[in-house]
Amino acid sequence: MINILMIEDDLELAEILIDYLDQYNIKVTNYDSPELGISGLRLKKYDLIILDLSLPNIDGIEVCKIIREQYSIPIIISSARSNLGDKIACFSYGADDFMPKPYDTQELIFRIKSILRRCNFELPSQEKLQKESIFIHKEEKMEIFKKDVLLDLTNAEYYILAYLIKRAGFVISREEILTNVDSIKYESTYKSIDVLIGRVRNKIEDNSRKPKYIHSIRGVGYKLVNE
Repeated sequence: MINILMIEDDLELAEILIDYLDQYNIKVTNYDSPELGISGLRLKKYDLIILDLSLPNIDGIEVCKIIREQYSIPIIISSARSNLGDKIACFSYGADDFMPKPYDTQELIFRIKSILRRCNFELPSQEKLQKESIFIHKEEKMEIFKKDVLLDLTNAEYYILAYLIKRAGFVISREEILTNVDSIKYESTYKSIDVLIGRVRNKIEDNSRKPKYIHSIRGVGYKLVNE
């Protein structure tokens, strides 16, 4: 798990980044004020910082300077302020990278991993990530394992569980399942999805009446826990 401290006062953007990076085994803790962010570094060890420049009370360039005077942690600047003067100031105060907003979140992941590799941070391998998961999806063979045991699934059960694994940790609506699961016709009813989920539960849960892995979210849909 990669642990990142983010200082970003745009809470909507922060929530998007937190949810997106979590899918890639990157845990983000966000502080919306620079003072709290700097204090947060004393409470826990982080692997990298994502820092906005336009912050309340203390400008992000000054925050970068303060952090670098006390810590050697890598810093990525994430800001809509992308003029040359700001970039020069950030790099002169010890920033490791500068990403002008808006940017592609996939690019952010590549830059995070690139910087951490340069810092000799051991990134978790895909094999290690799989070992930490309960359900392993081998898409090329259309197989799903619960730990080391191959599950006996029908086509419909396979596709719906495969989609839940892909979106593990997120609440998935029945509408989303209808739209994205190949084996389910769009004109199917929500009831048919519930029946299918019940069949999958019978095959993966120790007690389908008290599910541990597929949780029902009232009024919305389902969430798979895969750890």
